[in-house]
Amino acid sequence: MKIGRTTTPAGTTFVGIDPRDRGRQVAEIAGTPFGEVAFTGNTWDLDDVELLAPVTPSKVLCIGKNYADHAAEMGAEAPADPVIFMKPSTAVIASGQPIVLPRSATEVHYEGELAVVIGAAAFQVPAEDALNYVFGYTIGNDVVSRDQQRHDGQWTRGKGHDTFCPLGPWVETDLDASDLSIVTTVDGQVRQNSSTSLLLHTIPRIIEWISEAMTLLPGDVILTGTPKGVGAIAPGQRVQITVEGIGTLDNPVVSGHR
Repeated sequence: MKIGRTTTPAGTTFVGIDPRDRGRQVAEIAGTPFGEVAFTGNTWDLDDVELLAPVTPSKVLCIGKNYADHAAEMGAEAPADPVIFMKPSTAVIASGQPIVLPRSATEVHYEGELAVVIGAAAFQVPAEDALNYVFGYTIGNDVVSRDQQRHDGQWTRGKGHDTFCPLGPWVETDLDASDLSIVTTVDGQVRQNSSTSLLLHTIPRIIEWISEAMTLLPGDVILTGTPKGVGAIAPGQRVQITVEGIGTLDNPVVSGHR
C-alpha cells in the first residue's frame, strides 16, 4: 500500500493511494497509519488533493558516507560503523515544494537517498528484528550547504536549513528495499545512478546502531546515504530522485535572496 498525507476538504489527513491510475481515489485513514489501518469511508480524487510530506517525523536520522563510491568522491575512507547525523523536522518539505537556497550559502548540493520510515517505537533493537519496526520506505534528498559543512567541521548547520529535507511523494509499505535502483536527475540530466544493494551498512544494521543510542518513534525517518555523483544546484533548476518501487521525488530550486 502507498500511504500519503494530504490536505482535503476535511483538513490534513493520511490517505491510502493508488498512483497507478490518476483517476482513482484516495481513501482517508482514521488517525495515523501506524498500526492497524482503518479507513473512514471518505474518498477524494487524487488530482483534487495536495500531497504533503508523507510523515511528520520527530527527527530525521541520516547516515553519512554509506556508499563506498560517495566516500571516495568526498576524499574519505569508508567508515567501519554507521556515521549518524540529524536534520531538524523544520527541514522537511513535500515533493513539489521548492528547495530554498540560503542567503548564507554559496555551494548547495543535492543527495538522492532511500528513506526508511519507522512504524513502531524502537529501542535497542537487534538487526535480526529491525525490519519489524519499519513502516515503509520513501525518497529523501539530503540537501547540504557544502561550503558551510567544510567551514564548520561538523554538519548540523549545513544540513539543517529549512527546505533541506524533501521527502515523498508517499510511503510504500510493501517493498523489499535491499536492491532498488536510485537515480537522481537535475533538469533531466542523470547525475546519480546506483542501487541500494551497494549500501555499506544495511538497513537492519543501521536501525540496530541508531536504536542502541536513542528511541526511534513512529514516523521518524532514516536517510540511508547517497551514492556518488553529488553536485551543486542553482535557482531555476529541478531535482528529481526516482527510487524503484516507490516513485519520484520532484523539487524545484529557488533563491532565498530577496
